[in-house]
Amino acid sequence: MSWQTFHDMYAPDSGPLRLGQWACTDEDCPATRLGPQPRHYQATLAIGDRISTASVAASGPVAALTAMLYDHGIPVEMTAFHQIPTGEKTATFIRGSNGIRDEWAMGVDADATQSALRAVIACANRLLAAS
Repeated sequence: MSWQTFHDMYAPDSGPLRLGQWACTDEDCPATRLGPQPRHYQATLAIGDRISTASVAASGPVAALTAMLYDHGIPVEMTAFHQIPTGEKTATFIRGSNGIRDEWAMGVDADATQSALRAVIACANRLLAAS
């Protein structure tokens, strides 16, 4: 399997679910912190033709995005998470389940958080396509 075929299969750039703007809305959002302190996140989600803004408090970006998706009727539970630096970018591989099916997906970005968020969106789209 070529890299392009692998990428097209596990990190699709299209699908019914798309992530627009993403932000931690707390005044101070350090990458590292002591103890489990929830942060507030906001995102613009496009699901088909509908575009909406979602907000949630969660322990981290992946937990926030999965909570937002669940609130919009798209359950994605992470069952495996692997993140690997690849030169100037980070590749994130996740396995997610909607309670019926499991799918692997990948996200790649220069920012590790964006890489993880891309992987979650790719996984959700793979789960939606399999439904």
